[in-house]
Amino acid sequence: MINLNESKKGLTFDIQVIPHASRAEIVCIQEGAFKLKVTAPPVEGAANEACIKLLSGELGLKKSQMEISSGAKSRRKTITVKNITRKELELKISSFLKSNKIHEQKSLLENM
Repeated sequence: MINLNESKKGLTFDIQVIPHASRAEIVCIQEGAFKLKVTAPPVEGAANEACIKLLSGELGLKKSQMEISSGAKSRRKTITVKNITRKELELKISSFLKSNKIHEQKSLLENM
């Protein structure tokens, strides 16, 4: 499951981004974070904007509710979601995971 944390600004969770992919999609959950692909290159914030657009669309949130609070120049980023309760966000994430059959990717060491 996604690791949700509470901060002064709202709820936070991490994402792992693969920019410049052939298509935009949320691939899996890896180490408590969404792993996603975006078609935009990592130039001038294009990939960051694509991440927010993809996440807001898939989770049924407004883009204005979401921001990248850390890791703007990294592949691992922290997303802050404002104006939503923890329970509401958990329900949105759970609903998305079930409807899209997204699973947690286990590390190779866990499978041994």
